[in-house]
Amino acid sequence: MVKFLDNNSGFNQWNAMNANKKQPKSMGFFGWLVTIFLAWWIVGLFVKPKNTTVENTAPVVIEKSSVATNTINADHISADVQGLRISNISLKGYNKSSKDSTPVSLLDAENNFIEVGFVSADTQTPNINTQWTIDANNNMSWNSNAKVKFNRDISIADYVMRVSDTIKNNSNKEINVAPYARVVRGVSDKVSSAIETGGVVYANSNLDYANWAKLNKKSYAFSTVRGYFGFAEQYWETVVSLDTNDQTISLKKSGDSYFADSNAAPVKIGAGQSATIDTYIFAGPRVGKILDKASENIPNLSKTMDYGWFWFFAQPMLWMINWLFAMVGNYGIAIILMTLILRLLMWPLTRKSYASTMKMQQMQPELQRVQKLYANDKARMQMEMMKVYQSHKTSPMAGCLPMLIQIPIFFALYKALLISVPMRSAKFLWISDLAAMDPYFILPILMGATMMLQQYLQSPKTKTNGNDAVASTQKAMKWMPIIFTVMFAWMPAGLVLYWTMSNVFSIFQMYVIKKTNK
Repeated sequence: MVKFLDNNSGFNQWNAMNANKKQPKSMGFFGWLVTIFLAWWIVGLFVKPKNTTVENTAPVVIEKSSVATNTINADHISADVQGLRISNISLKGYNKSSKDSTPVSLLDAENNFIEVGFVSADTQTPNINTQWTIDANNNMSWNSNAKVKFNRDISIADYVMRVSDTIKNNSNKEINVAPYARVVRGVSDKVSSAIETGGVVYANSNLDYANWAKLNKKSYAFSTVRGYFGFAEQYWETVVSLDTNDQTISLKKSGDSYFADSNAAPVKIGAGQSATIDTYIFAGPRVGKILDKASENIPNLSKTMDYGWFWFFAQPMLWMINWLFAMVGNYGIAIILMTLILRLLMWPLTRKSYASTMKMQQMQPELQRVQKLYANDKARMQMEMMKVYQSHKTSPMAGCLPMLIQIPIFFALYKALLISVPMRSAKFLWISDLAAMDPYFILPILMGATMMLQQYLQSPKTKTNGNDAVASTQKAMKWMPIIFTVMFAWMPAGLVLYWTMSNVFSIFQMYVIKKTNK
């Protein structure tokens, strides 16, 4: 970023023109930057989907099931089934860390589970302690005393479990059976301020999140025709979708547990008739392709992939990193190659910006002469300075375009690195996880050093008046490498690697452009 904020940049000249005005000084670049992000945040508050909130009620008592545990296995996941409940969902393709080869497990703590069941005022329904009959194919069946038979078949495709319940009414009267489902999990110890985590609900074509902090204070209720609900973490999510209409979905915290529930409208089953109700469960990684595939059974599940505001940059950047990784086999090298590609794509704009910067340096004596000559006539001074810009065919803003483009790229890459599941254990040199901070702070220091070198190479040859706005900006900019080093010290190592290599390539570009413009 330093490259386009040197002491003779358009921003500094613009500040110089307004330095001696009686009215309040202009905000300058950083003021505008803060204003943009404040506006961004405010707009986000207004466009966020609305929902109903209620105060948290008395703690819910979680009853333990006495049913024996049966384990089901598939290619990608395995899970424990205990009657109506499913827990200990193991993701076979993902290890807990680079040092721990144990598969990631969801809902593996005590009182963590998914429960899929029924309630009815007309007949007896299975409860959490009901003893089902299980055959060799893991199909479950249970007969009530009122001659109603419940059959449950659980099948797995990729990371989606399908719970198919067939209810056969062998009685001589019509019954109404209302399906329900809920996800119960403990308090999360991993909170990310940059990624949407916590309770997630898709209702009435809107995706809504209630993060852990919100759930600690409020409960949320939604009414929808069909949707899904559950919990999302940085890399994993557990989501349930009842394939029925007219549901009431709620999110809340009770005691030491979070609850996501859905209660659907009753299904009428006439005497001698049967009905089948399907419930789909996604338990897996937040990976675009996997969520797209799961969306075939849980519509719009892919929307839970949190690409952020700059999704139009984050999506292709994530795709590019994975594509480069497939060729080179290392995410660190893939990030370096992606940085080179981005810098080459911006080469024409960078060249034009740097040419404008050099013109600014050449114009400096003439601009200072105009400032002194018309120091007491601000309107005339501004008019004469604009004539100088026009005569040199440049603009105060020309040198800032590459920096403005890099702002959304920066935030998009930041988001892409945080949501990239493969990046969570990617190694590069001394770094064991490119999605986490550099444990030795080597990359942040290198980044700060390259920023200082950029400042040195672009420092002006002529001195400015120590009292004008340009000199003030010059003094402030000297602190930027130190400020950025501290800021980036706790950011993902992959992001710091990108910014460091971007600085290196910028220095190289400056050298080439200087040579070709002599």
